[in-house]
Amino acid sequence: MRRSFDLMRWVAAMAAVMLAGGALRSRAADRPALPAGIPALPPPYATWPHVDSAIPKDPALEARIAQIVAGMTLEEKVGQMTQPDAHLISPADVRKYHIGTVLSGGGGWPNGDKRAPASAWLAMADALWDASMSTDSKVKIPILWGIDAVHGHARPFGTTVFPHHIGLGAAHDPDLVRRLAAATAAQMRVTGHDWTFSPCVAVVRDDRWGRTYESWSEDPAIVRAYAAAEVAGLQNLTATPDGKKPYGVLATAKHFLGDGGTAKGSDQGPNLAPEAELINIHGQGYYGAIGAGVQTVMPSFNSWLDPKKGIGASPAAMAEGKIHGSKYLISDVLEGKLGFDGFVVSDWKGENQVPGCTTTRCARAINAGIDVMMVADEWKGFYEDTIALVKKGEIPMARIDDAVTRILRVKLRMGLFDMPKPSQRPGAKDAARLQAKALAAEAVQKSLVLLKNDGHVLPLKPAGKILVVGKSANSVGNQTGGWTLTWQGDQNVNDDFPGASTVLAGVKRLVGDQHVTYSERGDGVSPADFDAVVAVIGETPYVEFTGDLMPGNPNVRGARRTMEHAVLYPEDLAVLDKVSGKGKPVVTVFISGRPLYTNKELNRSSAFVAAWLPGTEAGAIADVLFAEADGKPRKDFSGKLSFSWPKADCQQPLNAGDASYDPLFPFGFGQSYAAAGAPDLGKLPEPASLKCD
Repeated sequence: MRRSFDLMRWVAAMAAVMLAGGALRSRAADRPALPAGIPALPPPYATWPHVDSAIPKDPALEARIAQIVAGMTLEEKVGQMTQPDAHLISPADVRKYHIGTVLSGGGGWPNGDKRAPASAWLAMADALWDASMSTDSKVKIPILWGIDAVHGHARPFGTTVFPHHIGLGAAHDPDLVRRLAAATAAQMRVTGHDWTFSPCVAVVRDDRWGRTYESWSEDPAIVRAYAAAEVAGLQNLTATPDGKKPYGVLATAKHFLGDGGTAKGSDQGPNLAPEAELINIHGQGYYGAIGAGVQTVMPSFNSWLDPKKGIGASPAAMAEGKIHGSKYLISDVLEGKLGFDGFVVSDWKGENQVPGCTTTRCARAINAGIDVMMVADEWKGFYEDTIALVKKGEIPMARIDDAVTRILRVKLRMGLFDMPKPSQRPGAKDAARLQAKALAAEAVQKSLVLLKNDGHVLPLKPAGKILVVGKSANSVGNQTGGWTLTWQGDQNVNDDFPGASTVLAGVKRLVGDQHVTYSERGDGVSPADFDAVVAVIGETPYVEFTGDLMPGNPNVRGARRTMEHAVLYPEDLAVLDKVSGKGKPVVTVFISGRPLYTNKELNRSSAFVAAWLPGTEAGAIADVLFAEADGKPRKDFSGKLSFSWPKADCQQPLNAGDASYDPLFPFGFGQSYAAAGAPDLGKLPEPASLKCD
């Protein structure tokens, strides 16, 4: 959630994109058939629909909330709205300032130790909880602790890490998503966390976006179904045996709204879609999440600019364009028309991007409807400035009361007031809950999409000599991606993941260590000496804007990736050149956070598997690549593309239903052993790299 932002660049980008007009808007034409298990969307909405939540209002609970709020001081109320980073505040400060929530930001480990055990996290949770319950308030209000558990509880050391959302989208299995979410909640209880900033329910319409892998699909029907499943799995409304306390954790639907539809896939950039597109494409994940009972929503860093509505039509209207300052989208649409009655939490210092605001002083964001401010290290300044703004009348007391009412409603609904301290809750000290290897392996295997299998080289025979090449074959860091242990996930090594399994380890398990040779770059080995080659290549970890695919200078608003480095990976192509065309089949396993233009890589591969970002159980991929001793498949490929795959460089946006839709592999494509009649792909064109816009 750490961001950088340059207002002048945003204004320039907004102006340039506005000139392009409707050419950059994705169309919602007829779509191909949805995978089994994904309900079709209802007919298009003419306006924002009201969504009935799985958690109805309780009059008795509302009366209790009103009584608590009436007895609170202004200082206590603002404390509930203030969210510091947990490692940047002391328990004494939590007690003094009546802090209502904290988060674990990037690098926020107990005692600064990346490999801190679960017990250290739990001790930290207890200290924060004890402080919140020893204030001088009339009613003691327990603290909430949030974290980015976006593909399993991947921040603490020693947990099973699940595939990122993009892989699960290819699995077309909402129940799998629900089970993974329930397992994530169980992992979080071990460390004392109550709340995850997940799921990301973006419908990605331009895969150049650096957060594409956090989305399930370009298709809103998949996103809607999966959003409901993940919220249900995380929050787990099934009561505990005493009938009072839920087992689950709070979910967060993010990022509201249109983050997957920004121009050119620019993170935090402008979305120029007409409101009907927000309603029928980008809003669908929220309908699923709110219907399933999600209790928190996080607004997006992007803008929505609609000159016809006066939003972004002039410099004076730009503050409304930034969603963190948009009263129309947050108060009028989310809380009004959709009927969401939980609380809204800002993204990392998101109010700082609203024109006229700073991190500590932003009446506009609070008045727009944000209830909890993720102010991280600047929490004390926010606390003091907000109290001053209320006393000056710039923030109405009624808005403060509404925010605190929403916060208390969520805390009471989840049973937080009735729970003991984190270490005494069910499952808190059960470290075995951090592991879910079988479930993770199932998710990995269901996520795999077989794009090419010329000559039916797969499945490979387990008897024989196998050469494994490629930088990602033995890298847990590459296969887990961003939001893993650290923010970017790019400094992790295999020793950071005890018990994890790489693709190389999986091949050795099936074939035998003595029959497998690994050469990362393909140097010093002759493919002719082996029966087959397994190459594991692809992207390296990134998050958010650092993963945006941009032409030219990679230093535009952060260390973005150029098209050349992100798409072609010259070192990967060099490895394939060393092993292909040598008379032995080359099976390429492609690790990536999005579909990429890979004609050259496909041409150098006999078989090509999209494995996405599989997590810590990537060794399970080998079970799908290799046959049993009798030649029959151990596991079949079942994954189908939930994103369209480009056939040309710079072919973005690319979405099923768009005009001139012409992908290499369409939405829903995926081969299998059972349906072995697919023709060979043959040689693809390899034009020179283009200068992308």
